[in-house]
Amino acid sequence: MKKLDVYEPAMCCSTGVCGPSVDPKLVQFAQDVRWLEAQGATVNRYNLAQSLQAFADSSLIRAALEKEGNKALPAFVMNDAILLKGRYPSRDELAQWFGIGM
Repeated sequence: MKKLDVYEPAMCCSTGVCGPSVDPKLVQFAQDVRWLEAQGATVNRYNLAQSLQAFADSSLIRAALEKEGNKALPAFVMNDAILLKGRYPSRDELAQWFGIGM
């Protein structure tokens, strides 16, 4: 099964689903990640505030941040290519990336 690396902006916790005002997009994405993992997919989430080394280690992400700044986040990397940046994908997009039928 494929692996997806997710590079997210700085958040208060690893998923961003915490604190007094939770973004509904983050709640949906957290549910979508659980769904993907139940299908056997691997999803690694990196938060800029907590996983700075992962950002530094990725030449793709470094280049995107240098060019676009924080507008490049979140960014989704699979097979050494950025599939999407600047927004969270829908479940349909995630399923397509992993070849999972809906």
